[in-house]
Amino acid sequence: MVSWLHECLDYMKLNTLTLTETIAKLRHKEITLSDLYTDIHDEIAEKNGILNAYLALDDEAVRKAEAVKELPLAGIPVAVKDNFLVPGLPTTASSKVLDGFMPPYESTVTERLHKNGAIVVGKTNMDAWAHGSSTETSDYGPTKNPRNLLYLPGGSSGGSAAAVAADLCIAAIGSETAGSVRQPAAWCGCVGLKPTYGRVSRWGVVAMGSSLDSPGPLGKTVTDCAVLLNVIAGRDPYDATTSDRPVQDFVRGISRGVKGMRIGMCYVDHPKLHSTPVDHAVREAADVFRKLGAAVDVVRLSENGAPNTIVTPDYAIGVYTVVQRSEVSSNLARYDGIRFGHPRSAFGEEAKRRIMLGTFTLSRGYADRYYIRAQQVRSLYIRNFRKLFDQYDILISPTSPGYALEHGASAKSPMFGELEDMLLEPSSISGLPGISVPCHRDISTGLYLGLNIVADQWQEEKILQAAYAYEQATEWNAWAKR
Repeated sequence: MVSWLHECLDYMKLNTLTLTETIAKLRHKEITLSDLYTDIHDEIAEKNGILNAYLALDDEAVRKAEAVKELPLAGIPVAVKDNFLVPGLPTTASSKVLDGFMPPYESTVTERLHKNGAIVVGKTNMDAWAHGSSTETSDYGPTKNPRNLLYLPGGSSGGSAAAVAADLCIAAIGSETAGSVRQPAAWCGCVGLKPTYGRVSRWGVVAMGSSLDSPGPLGKTVTDCAVLLNVIAGRDPYDATTSDRPVQDFVRGISRGVKGMRIGMCYVDHPKLHSTPVDHAVREAADVFRKLGAAVDVVRLSENGAPNTIVTPDYAIGVYTVVQRSEVSSNLARYDGIRFGHPRSAFGEEAKRRIMLGTFTLSRGYADRYYIRAQQVRSLYIRNFRKLFDQYDILISPTSPGYALEHGASAKSPMFGELEDMLLEPSSISGLPGISVPCHRDISTGLYLGLNIVADQWQEEKILQAAYAYEQATEWNAWAKR
């Protein structure tokens, strides 16, 4: 059942505006915040009961917006994943362990949004503790894909991606450990940006994999994501993993084009992808880049990162599984049933599995065999990417092995998330920035495929530049073509 396809929407409704359109229209007094929030709230009232994208809404959002309308983000409503602490709104990470928890302090990301004039209109659904790639592990029920209600939105930032795709917000914030921004963006047909690890602060974000977690924006267009990255990026004294590197204006050079860029096309020769829709879509994207003046080569798969090859993503599945579960077992140890009011028996099945596996891989006698070996293979991926970026400006690949899967699919596979994120895990465990943009749409289902664009660490401007050029040269993103 295809519903709410973007091209069928009434574009007079202000909730369908992009972030940059909204800011411009508010600045020129073509629209009012009151009318904007009326349309947002009307859309939420109509659709959220079906989509289950929001878990909580701020009833004071309009009043707060009026107080900051002179700031750069002009009071615009942003949806935020429910693992970011926002005082006045409950933070549950979609787990009943945190049911009713009201945070005493604010995440750095949302604080920077507020200081620049954005308003957190509501908290969005997610896989509980960010464990999954479907938003089916949420203790508050699954989120549906607004492109087709029979299908999953992806995850773990599925609520944020669905809110953007259904025009229930102007833009959104999610977090990615290994695909949790880019994969739901691909499945819901919007844009998702994962910054370099350490570019954006993790302070005030419910931790999942501390050496991997990367907050990032989800938007209707590439430029929208660049605008939000300008706001949330930068050094944070509360997060020692953030970088001292200066944050450039990511919007300023976004339209420079890709002429002269060297692009490597990856994973299209993987046996599971050969001659599939994602294979064809990425090869067509490569042709677009060639027409825009870039040089594109196929980067062949290898088992060991031989010269001019890329290590198969298959090994990253095991690396991510071991590293992430190990860090989960540590991070979830604090939820002891005393400080947060609910016992550990309230953990869902997926959380219990990850805690047990992580505890096992860190236990005496097994850490060398599993955890240390995983970190060694992780280093292999980092070295492989370093060599590739000596040759290429960016790498392109499918975001996901295929279209969104039907509801219930995640229950059939204990490794569902790892398999659906297998093409993103290598770049995530290497701390690289990546962006997913729509690159194909199936007419019969309304579902989208995403193009993943990756660059070396701290090179977000390159992926934004390439993503914008592709977005402008193709017809897949309806918001960008207005």
